[in-house]
Amino acid sequence: FQTFWHIVLPNIGTALLAGAILAFSLSFDEVIVTTFTAGQQETLPIWILGQMFKPRSRPITNVTAMLVVIITALPILLAQRIWLALPTPRKQ
Repeated sequence: FQTFWHIVLPNIGTALLAGAILAFSLSFDEVIVTTFTAGQQETLPIWILGQMFKPRSRPITNVTAMLVVIITALPILLAQRIWLALPTPRKQ
């Protein structure tokens, strides 16, 4: 377990994070697939889709969608900032 924790996980950590962000963003794009795979639970994309047809709850839907966009964009911007701050290797 120590080998996994100290060697394997640091090497695949960025790939796991990128996969999680990609899966999270694709789940909002595929409302039909989410509808079939959700079961009895109401997921956030299904809730947003249901709220879009209620004219009185449009502000709530807009705020929720904006929060989702911000929550999705923050890790990407943070990763980009960290990546640009890393020193570049010099050629010899």
